[in-house]
Amino acid sequence: MRIPDTCVMELDSMEFHSYHGCFEKERAEGNRFLVDFKGEVPLKKCAKSDRLEDALDYGEIFKLVREEMDKPSNLLENVAWRIVARIHEAFPDIYPFAVRVSKQNPPVGGSCEWSRITVKYPDTDGCGLHF
Repeated sequence: MRIPDTCVMELDSMEFHSYHGCFEKERAEGNRFLVDFKGEVPLKKCAKSDRLEDALDYGEIFKLVREEMDKPSNLLENVAWRIVARIHEAFPDIYPFAVRVSKQNPPVGGSCEWSRITVKYPDTDGCGLHF
């Protein structure tokens, strides 16, 4: 039996009140955003040792996401891209991974519960990570 070297880690529905958007009202009042992370992370060392220091720290990923969500942007594309860039820089062993940023009640001129942007690293459909 071959035990895999990686596992899929997910942080689902990280919630933030942020100030992203192109309109003055969005920048002044803010909105509710959810961020999802899904990525393949190394498994073997921490699975064998059962030691926290050998595992990927979920809290560090949350911290990077929060830092980027705290910086206002006009576009969700910019926010998602920055989050992906930060995670890739800080955790090069996470490969592949995807980040989805969702904005509640986007101003589209009608009823719409969420708008979403997903950025995958690498940017291929072959990475197999879907939300």
